[in-house]
Amino acid sequence: MTVKTFAAIDVGSTDVSMKIFEITAKKGFKQLDFVSTIMELGSDTYADGYISQESIEKLCDILIHFSAKMKEYGTTDYRAYATSAVREAKNNVMVLDLIKLRTGFEVEILSNSEHRFLMYKGLAVKSVNFEAIVEKNTAIVDIGAGSIQISLMNNQSLTATQNISIGALRIRDRLKSFRFDTIRLEHVMEEFIENEIDTFKNYYLGDKEIKNVIAIGDEIANLIQLVPELGIKDHLDEDQLNEIFRKLLSKSETDIALEYKIPYERATLLLPAAMIYGIFLRHAKADLIWTPDIDLCDGIIVDELEKTKKISFQRKFSDDIRSSVYQIAKRYRCNKEHNMNVAKIACRIFDKIKKIHGLKEKEKLQLEIAATLHDCGKFINMNHVALNSYIIIMSTEIMGISHKEREEIANIVRYNSIPLPDYKEIRGEIGNADYMTIAKLVAILKVANAMDRSHKQKASAYNMVVKEKQLVITIDTLYDLALERGLFDDKADFFLQVYGIKPVLKQKRSV
Repeated sequence: MTVKTFAAIDVGSTDVSMKIFEITAKKGFKQLDFVSTIMELGSDTYADGYISQESIEKLCDILIHFSAKMKEYGTTDYRAYATSAVREAKNNVMVLDLIKLRTGFEVEILSNSEHRFLMYKGLAVKSVNFEAIVEKNTAIVDIGAGSIQISLMNNQSLTATQNISIGALRIRDRLKSFRFDTIRLEHVMEEFIENEIDTFKNYYLGDKEIKNVIAIGDEIANLIQLVPELGIKDHLDEDQLNEIFRKLLSKSETDIALEYKIPYERATLLLPAAMIYGIFLRHAKADLIWTPDIDLCDGIIVDELEKTKKISFQRKFSDDIRSSVYQIAKRYRCNKEHNMNVAKIACRIFDKIKKIHGLKEKEKLQLEIAATLHDCGKFINMNHVALNSYIIIMSTEIMGISHKEREEIANIVRYNSIPLPDYKEIRGEIGNADYMTIAKLVAILKVANAMDRSHKQKASAYNMVVKEKQLVITIDTLYDLALERGLFDDKADFFLQVYGIKPVLKQKRSV
């Protein structure tokens, strides 16, 4: 039996952590070791916009220590990710380069949506009763140092997600400068948090009743540690949360750190974290807060095993992405039947020319998302659909989709209905997006959309075959395809330009 080890490294905003896992084909994975060092990179970034040279030196020392620990286990495979503190730092490119030069570690920056999706993956796999909990309306509240992510689930499907910039460290540092006394600070902090939570409730919850709240993030375990006499295991109720508040307000942060052996830096984050959970519990009218022991390292190992297909999981995480995208389409009143049909056709074309385009499953998912949202801009204005759709997608976070991938999706949608300019003309407008990924997926979407231009789903079946530099698409239908043919030929020219093969539309009339 082959046994491998893998290191998951989290360069976070309040600490730097590493878990080493053992991976086997039959038994899955198990944690072998965990090391963590408190380091508030977020205090640098959120206050000054830069990570200081002193912090970079300390971070490199920590990572060198991690490297030595990996050698003890013979671990060479790893993934190292940085989150909001590095992501928001203006000197992040320099920071990553210095880390690579001094430690040898390649650290990647996660977008917020990628970070939260990894946390979600760790939760879904590691939490034994996750599937049962999310049968009913559930809110996953993930508190980070810089922000919180609230994700809503029902019938085991992800329905919405929203990021709010009220993380525990950001709140602490923003309000401590006001120099309030303890009682006044408590009230100001509560007002500050409640305003943001109330806005979320009005837009995303409405009259919806939340049955469960799942609390994940750095501080939940430390909050539970304050009340060992309550014997909290995997959930807590409002009375228990109130007892935690009582402890926090009756002791100084220094006393809490000493008495409960919690690092002082972490002790200073407990009150804002507890307030966020408490206020959300009150607004959502939920009965319980579930408290699974989950961190980013758990999500990293699950993501790695899924990507490398070393272990298969019961939950298909791509379906969670699709579920949240369907809800976005519903919010902007997209034509469900038409968009689902276009997505189906587009994915069929993608699969048929796989050897030609050289793209992977992630790009196929991007194409499917673009097809599902391609007319969302009509919600704003019928006359500028392309631009409006682009703006909506760029302004809407999609869990599991990186900022680069979202830029590509937004541009695919934008240039679905208008010509795609040459690279030199728009290279300054598409950010980090890959021009050829946009071009290849736009070509497919244009053809797929033309095949249902009437929005009547005329075909009962499609047959596609590549031969003699043509993609021959035969539609089985008794309907008149005059409208589709007229638009199809126009879109086929761009497809030919991109792929070197021309789509040809044929009709079969089965009786």
